Amino acid sequence: MEFTIKGATAYAYTGGKAFDASLPTVVLIHGAQNDHSVWALQSRYLAHHGYAVLAVDLPGHGRSSGPASTSIEAMADWLLALLDSAGVGRAILAGHSMGSLIALEASHRAPNLVAGLALLGTTYPMKVADALLETARTDEQTAIDMVNIWSHSSIAHKPSCPGPGFSVMGGARRLMQRMSARNPEQLFYTDFAACNSYANGEAAAAAVRCPALFVFGKKDVMTPPRSTKLLTGAIAHGKIVNVEAGHQMMAEAPDAVLDALAGFAASIKSTETQETP
Repeated sequence: MEFTIKGATAYAYTGGKAFDASLPTVVLIHGAQNDHSVWALQSRYLAHHGYAVLAVDLPGHGRSSGPASTSIEAMADWLLALLDSAGVGRAILAGHSMGSLIALEASHRAPNLVAGLALLGTTYPMKVADALLETARTDEQTAIDMVNIWSHSSIAHKPSCPGPGFSVMGGARRLMQRMSARNPEQLFYTDFAACNSYANGEAAAAAVRCPALFVFGKKDVMTPPRSTKLLTGAIAHGKIVNVEAGHQMMAEAPDAVLDALAGFAASIKSTETQETP
């Protein structure tokens, strides 16, 4: 599904079903150097089980045109503009890694729009090592290889995960390389610099009043669970789910992530249905 935001094409995958804004809406926001395809299982399941789904491609990523946004705040504004174009007045926002910061900031800017907030592979502050930022700026392919290794819990996943002959690590690496080829304007550096410089997370978290879900990878070294105490403390009512995965949890533990998101969405759908006169 395509929109026009500030003169540029914005794309959102709808899970194989026509988008219907009258249904409970789930918005899925990818992380750095990724696109909507990281949500393949979760987006399709939710779309075929009673939800309207928008798995977005952020500006300069995937099928969305224009330069990549240089700040989390700008990405949050873009997301809210897309939801307005889609006619969405209320939605669950689910974001992974950089996408979790975008979801958090969007909830701060438009709290009445957000029915629920799911933060996956998140932490705050989301600081990036100077050495990685410099490598991303000067040698993007090496930075991709570094992050791809750190984002996975193993180089050898269980047999046939997620299918015979499929490499979880290889798929993630190829996706980042494809994003680099589609947008050669230092996309990797732009994304990671935006995460590194985002400074409103604590205030945004303290303002969250809607239902919240945290999904953490037990073997995540990019955003390790021990680094998440500021967020989980600020959003004390949030439910925490730990999955057997590294940072790339949607690929390494797709069913566990789906179970967490589907259960969270169902609980909000039930509550909001009961509250509707």
